[in-house]
Amino acid sequence: MTQSGRQSVEERGAPRRVAFFGGSFDPPHLGHLAVAGAALAALRLDQVLFAPVGAQPLKPWGSSTDFAQRVEMTRLAIADEAAFALSLADAPKPGGEPNYTFETLGRLRSELPAGCELFCLMGADSFAGVRRWHRGAEIPFLAPLIVASRPGERLDDLRALLPEGLFLEPEVGLAPTSAGILLERYRLHNAKGDSAPFYLLPGLEIEISASQIREQLRQAESSLLPSSLALLPDAVAGYIRAQKLYQ
Repeated sequence: MTQSGRQSVEERGAPRRVAFFGGSFDPPHLGHLAVAGAALAALRLDQVLFAPVGAQPLKPWGSSTDFAQRVEMTRLAIADEAAFALSLADAPKPGGEPNYTFETLGRLRSELPAGCELFCLMGADSFAGVRRWHRGAEIPFLAPLIVASRPGERLDDLRALLPEGLFLEPEVGLAPTSAGILLERYRLHNAKGDSAPFYLLPGLEIEISASQIREQLRQAESSLLPSSLALLPDAVAGYIRAQKLYQ
């Protein structure tokens, strides 16, 4: 304990292995929680930061709900899991400029305690677009990637999805972790000689899509409770009904 009576970062047991999990979360659903939970267990993370994004550069049409609503839904979705935390690291910029993951991760790294390991968690659908992201080839060296499989997204040829100039080599064969979750480990390299770990969670075939949930909610009659609500945490489903979202 410090002389001021406040616990230091070390005394509080600050997280040492943190994963940034960015996305629209429009709405956050059980699939998001499952992906974060699998990464948490497989890589023995201390914390997963759920970060709703303000403005995605590759989605100029924006989100169906405003940022404040997506933040509140995310807060409700993760409230029961102590290792999940809400992050505003990707909040809208004052001038409305797009949010770039490379810049967000850079700021986040500078704010985390010394010695903290930062990872970047994403679904296979997001990973398939990394080569088009701003400074996408540099992101894995800023925060090692954890990629979770998604139905319909082929990950058997990772090299074809990598940004130009990067290449992978297997590090350890496919094997279940102590948590019983399949995890593939690779080493990622670039032409400059930099290297970083790369992790793949290949067994998460979670058939949940935020876009399909939104569409089902739009098509549902007001007197009915669409089955898509069962794909959401109860608190999020209640918020959507109360706020009459996606109608």
